[in-house]
Amino acid sequence: MTTPLLEQEKQTTAFSFTGKGKELFTIQLVNLFLTAITLGLYYPWAKAKTLQYLYRKTEMAGSPFTFHGTGKEMFAGFIKGLALLAILYGVMIYGYMSGSNTVKAVCFLTFFAGIMLLLPVAIHGAMKYRTSRTSWRGIHMGYRGSASHLLGVYLLHLFFTIITFGIYGAWFVVKVRKEIIENVRFGSAHLRYTGEGSDLLVLHLKGYFLTLLTLGVYAFWYAKDLLRFYTDNIVVVQDESYSRLQCQVSGWEYLKLAVGNLLLIIFTLGLGIAWATTRTMSFVLNNATLIGTFDPDTLVQTEEAYTNAMYEDIADVLDIGLV
Repeated sequence: MTTPLLEQEKQTTAFSFTGKGKELFTIQLVNLFLTAITLGLYYPWAKAKTLQYLYRKTEMAGSPFTFHGTGKEMFAGFIKGLALLAILYGVMIYGYMSGSNTVKAVCFLTFFAGIMLLLPVAIHGAMKYRTSRTSWRGIHMGYRGSASHLLGVYLLHLFFTIITFGIYGAWFVVKVRKEIIENVRFGSAHLRYTGEGSDLLVLHLKGYFLTLLTLGVYAFWYAKDLLRFYTDNIVVVQDESYSRLQCQVSGWEYLKLAVGNLLLIIFTLGLGIAWATTRTMSFVLNNATLIGTFDPDTLVQTEEAYTNAMYEDIADVLDIGLV
């Protein structure tokens, strides 16, 4: 499914994840306690501590990433984000309590339109904050996208998806993903995304039918194919040379991971989420490599600091998975 962008694949840069379920569980246990006794106000600090741990345990070429975000930065964004969402939900609740079908319809449409507009803006803000607060060997990442441009791409292709009754959805996903990923900077290197909507549509059609025919068993191979489509089409461009990200996993390995995580969570009544998280990150990162001419030692700092975390927590509430 990957575009043959590379003419030469000269070297391999490995990723790894060294986190332990027990360590993450300890962090999450303390976070849960402090969040509970502060009635949720500790949440931004809890999130910062979790991200700092996960980034610290993620390595590329033997060196860990660092997350510089703080609870204080996220707290301001947390309050603003909560206020914005409270207004939208307030409009919807007002509509339901009004007793008028006209007012109810207007309030529902206002809520729906607000969420639809908020999604791309939240992705933009969260990407700008998260990448700016991420570094590797002192080289900061960055996001140079424009909120208005992402909003335009999102709304245009959402419109095409609606009028084609969802058939265009695969192209919609790829267009938005391309807009986000191609604005990510890693010092003097930048990213490209080479996936095509037609390839994703074929994956979905194959996945749906084979999952039905095998009574659900093929779902793990379907999920593996999607994971590889989203990762293997990411290309790092450095000094006009290209390196491609690859995640070499099989459907059988994905099945073992998914079933193992499910059993862990069920039989521990949810306490095993930390182990499920570290197992998943190890599964993805320990099987990921960057193949090509990428030279991490020649990266140069190019990105400016950005500390506005307003949309970081809104992205959580809207369940937006960042790249």
